[in-house]
Amino acid sequence: MAEEKKEEQNGEKEEQKSNSGNKLILIIIIVLLLLLLIIGGLVAYFLLADNTSQNETVQQSSDKKIEQKSSSVKKDTEALEIGPIYPLDPFTVNLKSTNNTRYLKCTINLEIDSPDTQPELDKIKPAVRDVVIRILSSKTTPEISTAKGKEKLKEELKKNINAILAKGEIKHVYFTAFVIQ
Repeated sequence: MAEEKKEEQNGEKEEQKSNSGNKLILIIIIVLLLLLLIIGGLVAYFLLADNTSQNETVQQSSDKKIEQKSSSVKKDTEALEIGPIYPLDPFTVNLKSTNNTRYLKCTINLEIDSPDTQPELDKIKPAVRDVVIRILSSKTTPEISTAKGKEKLKEELKKNINAILAKGEIKHVYFTAFVIQ
C-alpha cells in the first residue's frame, strides 16, 4: 500500500506538472498574440498616419482645384439656368441671294424674363413673327452659316423683339432647328 500511495503521489505530481506546463504554454501563446496585435496596430497606425499626411497634402491641392472648378461651374450653371420659354412656330424664309435661291428653315424659342411676359407675347405674336421674318430674310447664307453669325443673329432678334415689348423682356433666343438649303 505504501508503494501504491507513492505511485499515486507521483502520478498526481506528474499531472500537476503537465497541467502547469499546459497553463504556461497557454499563457505564453496569449502573451505572444497580444504582442503581435500591439505591434501590428502600431505598424498600421504609422503607415496610415504617413499616408494620411501625404493624402492631406494631395487633398488640399485637389480641394483648391475643385474650388476653382466649382466656382467656374457655378458661373456656368447660372448661365444655364433657363427661365420660362416661349416657343414660336417654325419659320421658312428665302435668304437674300443674288444668284441662287436659298432658304432657311428654323425653329426659335424665346427665353422670357417672367411668366407675366407670355400673355403680352400672345397678344403681339404676329408682330413678333413679322420682325423675325424680316430679319431672317435680310440675311445671306455666309452671314448666318457660322457660329459667330448665328450669335449675331440671335442678338439682333433679341434686340428687335425687345423693342416691341412694353413690359417684359427677352433674355435669350434659342434656335432649336436651323437648316439652310
